[in-house]
Amino acid sequence: MTHVTITRAGPGITVQDLGRPGYIAQGLSRGGAADRIALFEGAALLGQTVTAALELPPVLLTLTVDAPTRIALTGTPMRAARNDGPLRWSASHRLQAGDTLTLSPQGGGFAYFTFGGGIDTALLMGSRATHRAAGIGSTLKDGDTLPLAEDTGTITDRTLDPAPRGTDAPLRLLPSAHTHLFDDATQARFTDTVFTRDTRGNRQGIRLTHEGAPFATAGQLSLLSEIARPGDIQMTGEGTPYILGPECQTTGGYPRIASILPADLPRAMQVATGAKLRFAFVTREEALTTYEDDAALLARLTKRTRPLTRDPRDMNLSDYQLISGVTDGDQP
Repeated sequence: MTHVTITRAGPGITVQDLGRPGYIAQGLSRGGAADRIALFEGAALLGQTVTAALELPPVLLTLTVDAPTRIALTGTPMRAARNDGPLRWSASHRLQAGDTLTLSPQGGGFAYFTFGGGIDTALLMGSRATHRAAGIGSTLKDGDTLPLAEDTGTITDRTLDPAPRGTDAPLRLLPSAHTHLFDDATQARFTDTVFTRDTRGNRQGIRLTHEGAPFATAGQLSLLSEIARPGDIQMTGEGTPYILGPECQTTGGYPRIASILPADLPRAMQVATGAKLRFAFVTREEALTTYEDDAALLARLTKRTRPLTRDPRDMNLSDYQLISGVTDGDQP
């Protein structure tokens, strides 16, 4: 069995997969990767199913492997180096036994490190994911060793254009159970407002700041607690919005003005501190067009992968400028 040894780990690095669906009635949110699309991109680059991977906030990570290992790097780009040589992001690579890989942050957001075969730690309730809010698992620390499952794949040296994760486009919303409690003017002001991602945020939720009046409903202090889900935008008692993340609480009594579409939640969770973001309501029909089941998502992303280095025999050289510049004719 191949093992990965963490030689240096910044705070907040965890093992994540697609989480634990089906336990919300018992008070456990699904958890799993904050950017689940990045897990699918890693799987596509390695030609395998989605497995447990490492999720990194913007911190340093150094690790070594004790056998040849395939890896994929996805999510928010980081500086990556194998021994002393740089590695391309959004791509798959091969490590040799004893290689050291170092990741260091370039900005905010979550990065993902997928291994061929996947991390093979013990399953708990059908998942290997750390759920810190529920006390399941823990963050990684210097000296930790992780086992990898047998890797039967061979695909490597592939790349893809990652899914857009910026906030140039508004995050799309559907009304939630509480939306009607906010009057029309407040709903309109919400979608007209440019918010800033606050420094306070984690896998449970992200605080947003804005200029202008707080967002509130009439009689919100008398609301009964009810189900809450990742993607809901909850207003605190002071009228400040929070985007609920994968480790959010499963019930809450604060009013929720809307819910972010599942297709856009990874983009919301990747917003860097200080970045601007906006919201826009869409119709149910528009929202349904964004739905894609796991098999379809993986198949689509796999089709988008391409060789990291192209074979000249596969290139039409007439499409390229092979000679450039002007000489005086004296050069040999």
